[in-house]
Parts: sequence; structure tokens; C-alpha cells
Amino acid sequence: MLKSIIISGPPAIGKTTIAKGLAKEFDLKYLSGGDVLKEMAKEEGFETERDDFWDTEEGMKFLNMRKGNSEFDKIVDKKLKKIFLTEDVIITSYTLPWLVNDGIKIWLAGSQEISAKRMTTRDHISYDKASGIVKKRYEENKMIYKKLYGFDFGDDLSVFDEIINTDGLGPDQVLEFATKAVKNYYETKTTRKS
Repeated sequence: MLKSIIISGPPAIGKTTIAKGLAKEFDLKYLSGGDVLKEMAKEEGFETERDDFWDTEEGMKFLNMRKGNSEFDKIVDKKLKKIFLTEDVIITSYTLPWLVNDGIKIWLAGSQEISAKRMTTRDHISYDKASGIVKKRYEENKMIYKKLYGFDFGDDLSVFDEIINTDGLGPDQVLEFATKAVKNYYETKTTRKS
């Protein structure tokens, strides 16, 4: 059976950490929608080498560029959709849960305050700066996806099979919940087929 998993959630919620953990647990290839988009930014002349590219001034400039040209997002989503539907893969993506019907979709929920604190540790920046970045990225992406696809990112969670509130949990605990959700999802699928 094709095992495909999508991890989504607001910026700096821990999607990459959980997706990489699940990829290891289930022996799946890991792919980040953000990395595919970063490749496109690089082609446009942006310096994308830093892991925290999206939280830099360059990342914000590219975000503004995307607002004016939806082709970037459409191309990335088309690539991700094709990979997701043809390979055993785990993908982190803001949009894919609303664009495909297959696989298990997990939303990592949490407050912007906790995301900002996570970002201060990860990117070694002040809380105020992190808070501003988290808020801006969330609002800008929400606007882009509403305009592009018509869904309400972060509000309409009806497409998700599992929602995990990460506030107050460490990465190991979130991974444990996510692993259990994936196992339950595929066990249920297998039972229905037999």
C-alpha cells in the first residue's frame, strides 16, 4: 500500500522535525515543500543557503514577490502533488492537504507565541523579531492561498485526519502522537480492504 503522509501547520511549529522523525520511523523519503520553493527562489537570484531563509529579509522579499506572481506556488504544488501521488513519501506542505485526497494528513496546531519562542532558539533571534516573522508569514501565506485556491489556511482544518496541539509538548511527544496517528490510519485502511 502506498504510504504517503503530509505534515502541515503554521510557520515554526516543528513540521520539519516531526516529518523527518516519521520518515525515519516508516522508512519514507522526506521532502519539504519549502525546499522546492527555495530552489525557485534561488533561480530568481535569492541567497537561499541558510536553513532559516524564510525568516530572513531575503525570504520576506521572496514572499512579497510570490504575492504578485502565483505561478511560483502553482509550479511547486504541481511538483509536490505528482511526487505525493506516485511515491512513498512524507511531505511538509502548507497547501497539499487541500489539493490531494490520498494519504494521511496531519495538522500541527499551536500558538504563535510558542512558535516564536521555538524560532528564537532555532534561529538565535530576539522574541520580538521572531514574533513579527511568525505573524507575517502566517498572514501572508494565508492571503496567498485564499487568493490562489480559495481555502482558509489555518481555519478550515476539515481536510485533516489528525490534529495535534503541540503547545506544552516536546518534539518527542509530538512525534509519538504523530507515529500513533499514522499507524492507526494505515491499520484502519488495511482492515477496511480485507
